[in-house]
Amino acid sequence: MAQALARTSAHRVARYFDIHQDNPQPRLIREVANLVRDGGLIAYPTDSSYALGCQLGNTASLARMKALRHLDDKHHFTLVCHDFAQLSQFVRVGNTAFRLMKASTPGRYTFILPATKEVPRKLMHPRQKTVGVRIPDNAVVQALVAELGEPIISTTLLLPGDERPMAQGWEVKDRLDNQVDGVVDAGDCGTEPTTVIDLSEATPKILRRGSGDTARFE
Repeated sequence: MAQALARTSAHRVARYFDIHQDNPQPRLIREVANLVRDGGLIAYPTDSSYALGCQLGNTASLARMKALRHLDDKHHFTLVCHDFAQLSQFVRVGNTAFRLMKASTPGRYTFILPATKEVPRKLMHPRQKTVGVRIPDNAVVQALVAELGEPIISTTLLLPGDERPMAQGWEVKDRLDNQVDGVVDAGDCGTEPTTVIDLSEATPKILRRGSGDTARFE
């Protein structure tokens, strides 16, 4: 099924899901989750900006995501998780990192941490063996990840040549109708991406200043 989606993506129109931002409709969340399970590439809103997402371990959808954004092998993809119990299966979190993350999540942060063996090699930084993780403060994302039962592979929906990510579902549908399989619209989610913090070593490093406050990491 995943191969079929990859082969026909250029000839199909993305499904459009209009989901309530505070009380996501369970039926629609299940439909989006099933689309992801079947190898679909989706555009969905987070607590900071729109993102692209696909199923963990789906190499065809990951390749489509990389091609859409013109990403190289050094790009840090993000595992969007439901909670710390899920997150801890995929990254190693020391005591200091745990305290900092606990005080900042759910929220507008992406944390770079050493990956565990549960993370597909294609998602790791090739040299550092790290991966990005985050727990968004967004009811739609929380419901979707809970329904999937595993993290979503994700990256900010920032297209080549654009200075800021897209923030409106109709804009995403208009521009990417033949390049993604589904667009989730849950209202305006802003255009400022997450703050990215590297917690893979003893001292936190701010890699990108975004929508999350950096004060506790400095």
